[in-house]
Parts: sequence; structure tokens; C-alpha cells
Amino acid sequence: MRDLPASIGPLVESPRDRKTGMSAGALAQSFQENLFFVQGRSLERATVNDLYMALAHTVRDRLVERWISTVKNYQAQDVRVVCYLSAEFLTGPHLANNLINLGIYDETEQAMRQLGLDLNVLIEQEEEPGLGNGGLGRLASCFMDSLATLDIPAIGYGIRYEYGIFDQQIRDGWQVETTDKWLRLGNPWALERPEDAFEVKFGGRTESHVDAAGKLHVTWIPQRVVRGIPHDTPILGYRTNTANTMRLWAAQAVESFDFGIFNTGDFFGAVADKVSSENISKILYPNDGPMQGKQLRLEQQFFFVSCSLQHILKIQLAQHRTLAELHRKFAIQMNDTHPAIAVAELMRLLVDEHGMEWDAAWHVTQHTLSYTNHTLMPEALEQWPRGLFGSLLPRHLEIVDEINRRHMIDVRKKFPGDEARAERLSLIGGQSESYVRMAHLAALGSHAINGVAELHTGLLKTHVLRDFYALTPEKFSNKTNGVTPRRWMVLGNPGLAGLLTSRIGDGWISDLEKLRRLEPLAGDAEFAGEWRRVKQDNKIRLAGYIRQRLAMTVDPDSIFDVLVKRLHEYKRQHLQVLHILTLYKRIQRAPDAEVVPRTFLFGGKAAPGYRMAKLIIKLIHSVGEAINADPVVRGRLRVVFLPDYNVKLGQRVYPAADLSEQISLAGKEASGTGNMKFAMNGAITIGTLDGANIEIREEVGAENFFLFGLTAAEVEQRKRQGYNLRGIYESNPDLKEALDSLSSGEFSRGDRGLFQPLVDSLLNGDEFMLLADYQSYIDCQDRVSEAYRDRDTWTRKSILNVARMGRFSSDRAIRDYCADIWKTWPVKIQL
Repeated sequence: MRDLPASIGPLVESPRDRKTGMSAGALAQSFQENLFFVQGRSLERATVNDLYMALAHTVRDRLVERWISTVKNYQAQDVRVVCYLSAEFLTGPHLANNLINLGIYDETEQAMRQLGLDLNVLIEQEEEPGLGNGGLGRLASCFMDSLATLDIPAIGYGIRYEYGIFDQQIRDGWQVETTDKWLRLGNPWALERPEDAFEVKFGGRTESHVDAAGKLHVTWIPQRVVRGIPHDTPILGYRTNTANTMRLWAAQAVESFDFGIFNTGDFFGAVADKVSSENISKILYPNDGPMQGKQLRLEQQFFFVSCSLQHILKIQLAQHRTLAELHRKFAIQMNDTHPAIAVAELMRLLVDEHGMEWDAAWHVTQHTLSYTNHTLMPEALEQWPRGLFGSLLPRHLEIVDEINRRHMIDVRKKFPGDEARAERLSLIGGQSESYVRMAHLAALGSHAINGVAELHTGLLKTHVLRDFYALTPEKFSNKTNGVTPRRWMVLGNPGLAGLLTSRIGDGWISDLEKLRRLEPLAGDAEFAGEWRRVKQDNKIRLAGYIRQRLAMTVDPDSIFDVLVKRLHEYKRQHLQVLHILTLYKRIQRAPDAEVVPRTFLFGGKAAPGYRMAKLIIKLIHSVGEAINADPVVRGRLRVVFLPDYNVKLGQRVYPAADLSEQISLAGKEASGTGNMKFAMNGAITIGTLDGANIEIREEVGAENFFLFGLTAAEVEQRKRQGYNLRGIYESNPDLKEALDSLSSGEFSRGDRGLFQPLVDSLLNGDEFMLLADYQSYIDCQDRVSEAYRDRDTWTRKSILNVARMGRFSSDRAIRDYCADIWKTWPVKIQL
């Protein structure tokens, strides 16, 4: 190991200080020790990954002291712990975020620089854990950040997928999925704890008997058993000693190798149990079209829920507390319907494994569990075929049937003679085939049910869960989503964060409402100039990334008009394409017309089996290919699709955006969180009155939000009255021209059939009402162009968007959950 440069400072002699010291000297010394003793490399022979791993271990050393102290404090104090069950945790890279939260970013940069290293290169080396599909998993990670920042005792439980959400490649404009091997170079942030494993049962049968006291006992005799191995990652709060745990479970065979079978020559059969067991945590969201895919998804959900609940009960008993008071010590939040099997599994554990009476177990279950609904789309309200459910979880089907039997008695007492309502409220539904309704199970088995935006919660009450609202209205509340400003502003947009801090101090980072202090600066010409310079620098950086990654040139002086989110027809990426086509046709008709230059940026992944969403990606590329190559456009329009959109890329995109596209059909988006990230970074929203758009518009002011489209009530009314698609198409020449250009083969190299399925879906159904909102959208986009011409007015709108986004911090959301649902409080951690 070479000596430290003199400018870094003296050597740190204390072994403990070398592991926990925060000075540049201590960090440099610790880094070199980890490089030498953990990675087994000298500085001269180390690869970039060796250097990253050494730095990650150096930072993790400083987390561990806080992590262990946090666990000790929770054990020693009478605290209520939040347990967040989520099938997704889209954490994003850990290194830079931990440097921000520890408050040692500058010191680490100095230490690396003195060793001749570039911190940015090491940060960029980190592989992003692809443990989520989009907003659901990212919300869970924002919540974990806020729970720790607010010193709330918490554990996040999920699955350690060996392969995460697929890597997206684009070939000839089509999405191609490749394996996301996020673990291939190792994960320095998690600790495997095999001694804390739990066994999970599947299949088989149940046997029952009545003891001498007349009590029924049921034994589940499984067909197979899988072991769940926990991998724990510390989640540190911002400038606090609290480091909570994210525990992700990996599936393992109880017996991974059968010598007897191997010795018969059946080499594949010898490891068959290992393969089938490990498949459970192999990949995020397998295709659930075929029955095998459905079974695997149900196995995944039950696997992580059972492991997590067993761990929670173990903690309760280890602290010499009875299970009858479980709900006083733990608040278990089900993040959407994926963990809804927790209702039946907690009942099974309490009744079958621990001998609790049914009524007492049901009381504990209902008062421990709470349920967040995240969707208004019927296909996302999971329901499992009864046959599949029973074959995989035979005891749980019995428990669900018994819960439902008692539930139906209560329903018929409250609503006598209303059999239609009883059927709608039943946990079992279906006509030709019976299904177990998981959203119903979650709603019934919870003491609290919440939506994630005011409109969404209202629609839960009046549509999706209206019968449960009529049955138990006291359970329902709204908890509007939020996002963490630490990742999305401090880390992702350091230029803006520095400008804000220079003017109003750094208190806004942990109290976003303090951004209101910016409002008097919205009319300050000097401040506005600095604001524009920050935005321009961010746009230049993104333009450089696009040039390097895609070999495309974009103009940082153009409007960066951004639509990045999961591909789905209800999110209406193809409405933006119709707008692009309309502008293109205008330029073709009047080549010399003055047009405000725009760069249209798209990003997002389509589910592998979602053909129409993949066709929209192809459409974006085909339209972009034609427009970008057309000399008539002369740089006034540019279309870019950013492949493999993820958290790391989002940190580049949000700070550079001028216009945030939030254009889903009103009444379809539960909340959205991308809308919040864009607005926090000074982008102005164009959007419908959908999800959290409504509340964002209320906060930032109607004059600082570009509104278009039908309201949710108008959508319902239009659908009831009938929707004359052909009439709209025939009467609107711009719309007709745009759609006809897709049918003609103009953007598909003469292939008239390529985009016909998309055109047909609009002219013969238009479920998400693009045609109804088209003209309103085009008119609104014209207003955007006019507003952008006025630089001062646009900057004022941008500043006020940021100043008024305090409500959309995930810190506020967590405080709301703590006060109204979890009934828990902060616990300050002392080192």
C-alpha cells in the first residue's frame, strides 16, 4: 500500500477511527485498506470496479456503526416498527446517495482526487439494482429514505431478484429485452444472513383433528419446502444516525444437491430442487400470461410475505412479548395487492403455528395490517384462479373461505336482501371460473385503506372499492405520494441545490416547505439569470450524454419536452406522437414558418408481453427517424428515445427538462411521482386533471401549469353517452392527416400494415380517449410555445413550481402515514 499524499493529512492511528472517521485523510486511508485487504488489489493494478468496490466498502463501514446502533436502540426502547411489504424496491445506486446522507461527499471527492482518482467515474461504475418496474418500487425506496431521515423505526421487506427488470435495447426501433445481471460484479451494500433463514411451504394437503378440549387443529403437509435467505442493506437517513434495514429474501433449496439421484447418472435431476426453488427469486415479474407464469408470481408473493411475517413474529417473541399484542409493536403496510396474501398467512401463523383462537387472531391481523392501493386499472387488482390458489396454498384457501364465510354473514346483516352487493363484496368471484380477489382480501384484512392522491382515493370510494367503503368508511383515507428531495434534487441536480442553499440555506433539504422562501425571488432578475444558467448547464450535460450514447445532436436552446415513464396506452405516449406529427405537417405545409424549436425526449420500458406498448416504442422511433433526417425541419424538431430508462438516467433527465408531460387520461393514473420530480427540478407541467396533477396544479397555481383535456367526470359522461370516433376523425383535418400518415406507410418505409393496429385501436374503440383530448392538447401545446418565447415569464413559472412543491416531499407523506395509520413516532439514535 502506498503512503497517503501529504496534503490529505496525517495517518489515522485508531483502528476504529479508520473505519468511522469522516475526514478526507481517514477516508483515503480506509479506502486503501479496503482496496488491499478486501479487494486484494494494489492501487496501481486495480480495475475501475475494484476501486468502486473499495470505496463502497469504505462508505459501508461508516454506515455499519449507525446500523448496529439503530438496531440496539430499537431493541432497548418501547417502539412501534413500520414493516413495509413491497414486491419492488427501485433503490437506484447507493454510493452517491449515501455520501450525501452521511455529509461526506466533498471529503470523499477530495480523498479520491488526492489519490489521483475521479469520484464521478467510481459513482458511474455502480450497477443499478433493477428491483422494480417503475413508480411502485421507486416510491417504496423514497419512503425508506424518508423513514430513516425522520428517525422512524422501519424495516422494508421484499425479494432479492437475481435478475431485475430487463435491460432494454433498441434494434431497428423495436424494444428487445436482455437479462439485467445487476449482481454480476457483486453487491457491496448487502449482508447475507443465512443463519436467519426461514422455511416456506408450497402445495400438498391439510389434515385436521379435534383435540380432547374440542379445539380444531389443522396441519399443513406441504409437497415442497423452500428456504428464504435474507440479504440486509442499511438505509441511512439524511444527516441522522438512523440506518434502517431493507431486508430482501432470496429463495434457496432446502437440499440443493441429491447424491443418490446423481449417482444413478441423472445429473440434472440431482439439482432439480435447487433450480425450481431458486426460480422463485430469479426474475422480477415473470410473464403471467401462461399458467406457469401465474403460479410463479403467486409463489413469489407468498414466499417473501411468509418469510417477512415469520421474521416479524420471531422478533416479537425474542423480546418476550406476546403475539396478542403484535399490533402494538408492529405496523405492517402492504404496498399494493402483491403482498395481500399476508392476511391469510398471518392468520395461519397465529392460529395453526401458535395456537391462537380465531377471533383473537383476526383482531391482531386486522389491527396490524394496512393496505395502500396504487391502481385504478382492473387488470392490476390481482385475482388468482381458485384451482391454482388451492393447489399451491391449500391451507390458505381454507382460511380465505372461512374469512369469507364470516364476512358474508356480516354483510348480509348490514345489507339484508342485497345479494348483488354480497356477491360484489365476496372474496371469491367469477362466473365460469372462481377467483380469489386479492384486493378484497387486503381491504377486509386491514384496519386502514388508503389511496395515493385525492382523485384516486375518491375513485376508490366511488368505483373500485365502493362496496367496501359503504361497509367500513372509517377505514379509508388519502395519503398523497411524495418523493425524496435528497436523491431527486440534492444528488440529481447539484447546481440547483447549490443555488437554493446559497439563497435560503440548506434547511429545505429536510423540510421542503422551506422552499416557499424562494417566492420573493421569482421576480428578481439576477436570481432568474442564475436559475436559467443552472437549467442550461443541465441541458448541455444531457445533450452531451445523448451525443455520447446515441450519436445524436440536440439543441440545448430548444424546449426539452420530456415524457419518460412506463409504456402503457393509458399513459398516452402516442398522444405526444400525434402532436409531433401535427407540428411536422405544419412545417411541411409552411417550411419557412417560425417554430419554437423542440427536442422531444421519450423514455420507458414496455412489459415484454404488451404488444401495443412495444408498437408505440417502434412508432416513436419511426417518426423520429423520418423527422430527424428531414432537411425541411432544419433542427426545429428533434425526437429522441432514451433506451433503458432507470433511476440513474432519471437523475440526468429531470434536471434538464423544460416541459413535463403528464398526459394520462383523467381517472386512470393513481398518482404519478414523475410529475413531482420534474416540478421539483423546475420543469413546468402540461397535463390532465389526473392523479396528483390536480394537487400539483393547486399548489403551484393554475397560471404555472398547462392544463388540457377532459376531467374524470367528463370521461365517464362521454363514455355513457357514446363516443363518436369517426365524427371526431372526419371533422378534424389535422388529426385525420396525422392518423392517415401512419396508415399510409409514410413512417414505416411503405409498410401500410405496421401501425394499422394502433390506428385501428383509436378509430374503433379509443379506450383511453386520445381523439377526444387531441385538439385540447394541440391548443395547449401552442400555448406552451408562446409562453417559452417570453424568457422572463417562463423562468418565473419555473421558480414558482419549485418554491411550491413542499407538499410533495416523501417526508410529508411519511408523517401523514405515521400520524393517521401507523401511530408511531421518531426514535433518535445515539452512537
